[in-house]
Amino acid sequence: MDSFGRIHSFPLLRCHSGAPIESLRQRGHKRHERVSESSETDSALRRYYAARAREYEAIYGKPERQRDLRRLEKMLPELLSGRRVLEIACGTGYWTQFIAPAATTVVAVDTSPEALEIAAAKPLPPGRVRFEVGDCYALSREVGRFDGVFAGFWWSHVLIRDQARFLAGLDRLLDPGARVVLLDNRYVEGSSTPVSHRDEEGNTYQRRRLADGSEHVVLKNFPGEDDLRRAAGPRGLAFRYEALDYYWVCSWG
Repeated sequence: MDSFGRIHSFPLLRCHSGAPIESLRQRGHKRHERVSESSETDSALRRYYAARAREYEAIYGKPERQRDLRRLEKMLPELLSGRRVLEIACGTGYWTQFIAPAATTVVAVDTSPEALEIAAAKPLPPGRVRFEVGDCYALSREVGRFDGVFAGFWWSHVLIRDQARFLAGLDRLLDPGARVVLLDNRYVEGSSTPVSHRDEEGNTYQRRRLADGSEHVVLKNFPGEDDLRRAAGPRGLAFRYEALDYYWVCSWG
């Protein structure tokens, strides 16, 4: 199978084409077995996004967000132009389609085969994008080396306690001076789904209903600039933060 332009799986990403995600995760890294709450949260998110895959991009149709989206469609390719990009939690490839024409290559990773089937069907530059079914917390070095990272709407789904672990795992795959770009939602009353509750560690959650009538409790944090600076820590050289009306973007490197 070609390594670019098709969905692919590395064994060390703890995935295998056609096998259930849950069972593959159980065969994986023992570190996750010791972090049961994190695993349960991650499993809930995987189930939610697998169920939401076919309707996911409807969120980008909200009229009030169109000005921000046009700005982001221009900004993100500029930030990652000419780089070998690792895209974390690429989902249906909505942002991949804007980044790929400017990047040298893109390896786009997600845990949801359902979302990746949609992503792979998009009109992307031939030979430039490879989709991987994988665990974004435990990426193997075999996935490649990168001088650019994009994570869109992923950081808000990372438990506060797991942020340092995620960034440390990411660091192993990056060249010195690599640029990391995070994009996520600001909480805007009347546009955002209301926060249903907050746990004792400060993580916030939303209760979401899908078109099929199913309800899901989804981890969704809304960090501020200071929170992001602290999380980046000493790796956050040339830290940049920009708040739009409905989204924020931060980058370093």
